[in-house]
Amino acid sequence: MPWLTEPYGWEETVAHFLQLVQVGLELHVAVDRGGLPIAFIGIGEGEVEHLYVAPGSQGRRLGSRLLALAKAGRPALELWVFQRNAGARDFYERHGFRLVETTDGSRNVEREPDARYRWQRG
Repeated sequence: MPWLTEPYGWEETVAHFLQLVQVGLELHVAVDRGGLPIAFIGIGEGEVEHLYVAPGSQGRRLGSRLLALAKAGRPALELWVFQRNAGARDFYERHGFRLVETTDGSRNVEREPDARYRWQRG
């Protein structure tokens, strides 16, 4: 997302993710044959907090498999995505998520308009 403003430096970003993992996110990580992480999903209470697939690993269904793990055993999930991230929005819609809200971005750190999606089993 080259258009996204980066509100944090590298060290702050790493500290932020370490804090998130420590507060109890369910985390699943896909690694390559060398053991390097190439994709991950962080799931909070009824919400996909993070889903990321490294650009060189996209198109291999890693995101789909991670999202399936998140859906397993849950009746519903929600997530937020930036409005102009059309690829992510299409991905989530293909996986059964429906748009429920859009905002002007005033409530997120990046100040980027976003959209809330919801998936419900059945």
